[in-house]
Amino acid sequence: MDSAVLLDLLGNENRRRILRLLSHKPCYVTEISEYLGVSPKAVIDHLRKLEEAGLIESHTDERRRKYFHITRDVRLEVNVSRHGFGAKSAYPANPSLDISGRCPHMRIDFDVDLPDREGAGGDGEAGGDGEVDGDGEVDGDARDGVDDLAREFDRLQQLENELSLAQRWLHGRMTDVLDRLNDRLGVDADSRFFAELLAAVAVTDGSVEAVAREVGADPETVEEGLRRLSEGGLLSNHDGGDEWQMA
Repeated sequence: MDSAVLLDLLGNENRRRILRLLSHKPCYVTEISEYLGVSPKAVIDHLRKLEEAGLIESHTDERRRKYFHITRDVRLEVNVSRHGFGAKSAYPANPSLDISGRCPHMRIDFDVDLPDREGAGGDGEAGGDGEVDGDGEVDGDARDGVDDLAREFDRLQQLENELSLAQRWLHGRMTDVLDRLNDRLGVDADSRFFAELLAAVAVTDGSVEAVAREVGADPETVEEGLRRLSEGGLLSNHDGGDEWQMA
C-alpha cells in the first residue's frame, strides 16, 4: 500500500481507534459506534474507507450480523528530521525469508526452530500427535509445541523493543552526522544527498558513473555535488580526472 494513502487513512483519529478495537476482536457497526461515541452512519463511512484500502474485511454470522475484522498486516514507518522527511509502508515478510546474509550489521540468532503449524495447532487442533483428552487436558506433545511458541514470542517481543531502541539511537547518530556535515558545507546544503555521495565515493572507485549508480541519481547532478564537496575540502580529484577520493 502506498504510504501516502496509509497516512491519509490513519490521519483520522476515529479510524485509528477503529483499527485499535478491531485488533482485539471482530466487531459490528453498533458495537463500534458505542465504543467511539459517534453515529453508526459515521462508522459505516470510516469502515468503507478502510475496506476500500484493503485493511479490513467483513463476514456475516448466523444471525446475519456483519462483523468487521483486520485482514492485512501493514507496517508504516515515518521519519521526520531537519534533514528530510520520509514515509514507507511494507507488508510482513514471509516467515521463510532469510535475512541473515542481507543484514550483516544485525546480530540476531536466526537458528531458532519452531514447531510446524500442525505441531503448533496451526490447523485448529491441539497440535501434531497431541490431543485433548476427555477431561480437557492437553497432552505432552501439544504442550511442548505451545511452550516453544510462547518462548519464541517472548524472545521476539524483547527483540522488537531492542530494535525500537536501536532505531532511536540510529536516528540520533544519523542526525548528528548530517548536522556536522552541514556545518562543513553550509546551512543551505542538502546534507543527506552529500552524505550519500561521500559514502558512494568510499565504496566505489570514485568515478562519476559509479557514484551515480550507487546513489541512483543522474551523472550531471552527481558531478555537481562532487564538485561542491571538493570546494568544501571533503573530496579531491588528482589532475582533474574523473575519479574522486577523500581529501
